[in-house]
Amino acid sequence: MARDQNVQEVQPEAPSIDDLGVQEFLNGFAEALTEGDGDAIAEMWEMPAFVLGQDMACVVSDPEEVAEFFGGARKQYREIGITNTRAEIVRLDEITDQMSMVRVRWPYLDPDGQEMGAETSTYTLVRRGDHWKVRIAVLHGKEAVN
Repeated sequence: MARDQNVQEVQPEAPSIDDLGVQEFLNGFAEALTEGDGDAIAEMWEMPAFVLGQDMACVVSDPEEVAEFFGGARKQYREIGITNTRAEIVRLDEITDQMSMVRVRWPYLDPDGQEMGAETSTYTLVRRGDHWKVRIAVLHGKEAVN
């Protein structure tokens, strides 16, 4: 079949992860975490929420619980030399227009930006208006040190 020289093939562009605004949400989460702003993080959760870990399961129904937990995390991390983190999306699944599931790797960064380890969590996010909120957090734990 002859090809028209004036026609260009256009490859469909893969959607960007940030088309959903999830990376932006997680960047705000990381910033609030490293600043120790528990109140800002509590605003990012929808109540009731559910937190699941290897040896624990917890329903969270009070934003103050979230604020207190994350507000104190900065001090705990600083005591072991961790001063920063960033949200690295490992996997993102859009379940519906209003719900997504995202696996996030959180590297532990020292004052020089060097990685000292990491942990991973999976979040089920729900959209409320223009904002994402955490509804379920599954804590995978720290990465094994090689």
